[in-house]
Amino acid sequence: MQAFHIRYRNTQGTLMRILNAVSRRGLDLTSVHAEAAGQDHRVTLALDVTAKQSGQLNREWYAIPDVTEVRSSASLHERGDQAQPWTGPHPPASAGADDSAQAALA
Repeated sequence: MQAFHIRYRNTQGTLMRILNAVSRRGLDLTSVHAEAAGQDHRVTLALDVTAKQSGQLNREWYAIPDVTEVRSSASLHERGDQAQPWTGPHPPASAGADDSAQAALA
C-alpha cells in the first residue's frame, strides 16, 4: 500500500483528471482526502500499486498542467505504525437539519 500526496492548482477538472488516472487502471481507491493547502490544494490517495503502476501514475499526474508536486510514501500499515484516529476539522453539526429538510420538501 502506498500513499500518494499530490499538490495542484484547483482549476476546473484537475481533481477529476487525477482520479481518472487511477480509475483507468482499475485500481481500488482505498482512501481519498482532498483539502485546501494555502493557494493550492492537495489530495492524498492510498493505493495498492506495483512499482510499474506507480511510475505510470507519477508520469501521468505530472503531465496534468495544474499538478505542481507528486510525492509517494509507504502507508502506515506497511511501516508497522498504528493508525491514528482522524483529528482534523470536522464539518459543523447541523442543529436544525430536520427542519431544513422539511422546508425544502414543502
